[in-house]
Amino acid sequence: MASGWWLEDEGYESEKAWQIHHAFSNVYLYYQRNKMELKKRASRGHIPQTIIYVLSGASVAVIVFIFIFVFYRAYPVIAESGASLITTGGFDRQIREAFVSPDSDPMLRFGMMGLISGTMITTLIALVFAALIGVGSAIVICEYAPRRVSAVLTAIVRLLASIPSVVFGLIGIMVVVPFIERAFVTVDLQIEYLEYFQMSGRSLLASVIVLTFMIVPTVTSLSVDAIRAVPYMNKETGYAFGMSKFRVVFKILLPNARSGITAGIILGAGRGIGEAIAVSMVCGGLGIIPNVSFGFMNFLAPTLPLAPAIVNKSEAMGSFAVESALFTCAAILLVIGAVLSIGAKIVEKRMRKSAGYDD
Repeated sequence: MASGWWLEDEGYESEKAWQIHHAFSNVYLYYQRNKMELKKRASRGHIPQTIIYVLSGASVAVIVFIFIFVFYRAYPVIAESGASLITTGGFDRQIREAFVSPDSDPMLRFGMMGLISGTMITTLIALVFAALIGVGSAIVICEYAPRRVSAVLTAIVRLLASIPSVVFGLIGIMVVVPFIERAFVTVDLQIEYLEYFQMSGRSLLASVIVLTFMIVPTVTSLSVDAIRAVPYMNKETGYAFGMSKFRVVFKILLPNARSGITAGIILGAGRGIGEAIAVSMVCGGLGIIPNVSFGFMNFLAPTLPLAPAIVNKSEAMGSFAVESALFTCAAILLVIGAVLSIGAKIVEKRMRKSAGYDD
């Protein structure tokens, strides 16, 4: 290289090495001149991330505080009752005794088996019917209804999901309760079961019906989103193999959308377990433990799930013992909600793994 004699004098083996050194020198000079501006840009980029971390930490702190506060207030009843808290009943009588007990010697022994069984039975039965109606409605909306009708039905379902629960409770009192009383309750049945409970339209059956129609819009809405999220090519593949629409729905769409559908059902279960106002208006307000020998009559008996118990008995919260008992109901609801959330994550993870989305 004729023009490269000066490279050797400056210690460079080739012109390419000199060019690389020159480029790095320019970058270094640019960095030195713009160091403050680069630092400002970097700091501005960290602000959203910092805000997200702070808000996430605050959310976790609030949840932990709620758990600690509720269990702290519930501890007197939990410590005094022990295992009998979930294995015995008599909550209605015990609340009356606790209300008149002195603060110096409060009555802290409670049995909530009637409340827990009422919560689980009401929610499970309502969830079964809501899942069948909700998933079936989602299939009709997505695959069988014309496009304009589908859009209208989707809007109606989302509107129903946002209706306040007290409206469902009012409809239950005005329509469901009188219907059950006329259809199933007779004078002979009232006399026959009078020693066990007072039979009226406000019952376990009314609670199940009202809760079912409250959960259905949630399950339907999330199922519609899950079915529409299935790639269109998956359906076209089924049709290309000569499959009918029925087989495409049940062999392709539902298996691919099961993760979202399951999430909707679990979310509906969470709403059902925590629902208080609507159910408290139609449940009858008595924490009776179902008797297998009564058969269908258990559905005509009054019930009292955990959340409505807090609403119905809140008038007696001036007593320390009653307050602790109601906080115990809240603690059990928190545990059930936490178990549902953890279970939902486990189910979703297993479904994604079985579908091949996760390793």
